Amino acid sequence: MSDILADTPAELASLPLIYRGKVRDVYGIDDQHILMVASDRLSAFDVVLPTGIPGKGATLTTISNFWFARLRHIIRNHLDLATVTLEQALPDPAERARVAGRAVVARKLRGLPIEAIVRGYIIGSGWKDYQQTGSICGIALPSGLKLADKLPAPIFTPSTKAAVGDHDENVSFETVMAKIGEELAAQVRAVSIRLYQEAAAYALTRGIIIADTKFEFGLDEHGELVLMDEALTPDSSRFWPADQYRAGVNPPSFDKQFVRDYLETLDWNKKAPGPLLPEEILEKSAAKYREAMTRLTAS
Repeated sequence: MSDILADTPAELASLPLIYRGKVRDVYGIDDQHILMVASDRLSAFDVVLPTGIPGKGATLTTISNFWFARLRHIIRNHLDLATVTLEQALPDPAERARVAGRAVVARKLRGLPIEAIVRGYIIGSGWKDYQQTGSICGIALPSGLKLADKLPAPIFTPSTKAAVGDHDENVSFETVMAKIGEELAAQVRAVSIRLYQEAAAYALTRGIIIADTKFEFGLDEHGELVLMDEALTPDSSRFWPADQYRAGVNPPSFDKQFVRDYLETLDWNKKAPGPLLPEEILEKSAAKYREAMTRLTAS
């Protein structure tokens, strides 16, 4: 069984831990660079579960790095701006080995206080909003849509960026403009939709529907927008097998929705501490993550 307690900040004694997120640990390198380490931790309903998914950190890193490289013609990412290598950041071979395959050196950015969510299909919290109001984040949608229906066009439905343990909340585009300014908000929306459209078109050729996804952005020292954190992973997106998709039902997934569905069967109030996951759920979830990686990144 994977155990997040084995993935402690002390594993990198040579660098200071500056942030421990739901999945990633961030270490300081210098004034301009950070080391991001993806753990095997799993967050569901904004609660970090006590058991992790074996190999998940390396899988997420591989997928993110693939998308960062494939989509860099649209926008720069935090890896492109790094001028320090992993070997320079972690000169001790033993320390590098402890984070092999799941650590990247990234440029330090000023993160925007929103999560940029793009939806191409109606599912999850968007479906609940639509049932109640006929819209998502104030965006009116056609009547008569079914669960998991493809939307007429992708929509930008931002949310707040909550601290660990808190819940993200969907917000209107007007709220985003108030937080970061009209011009920057418009840029984030346009870039997010373009990233989603290009990624979704490619993924479909690999038999995967990207139902929705979340991007995070920051500003560099010149105030320029940069893509950061992770990109189009099973943690930040809903991946559906295209050959099993059918509107009106909740499709099977390659992402952590599989774990969410299991948790929904439990008598759990969705507050910390989360329940332990049985080995069968861990193994099946790990296999789904690996399959998504193979489908997307295999040449």
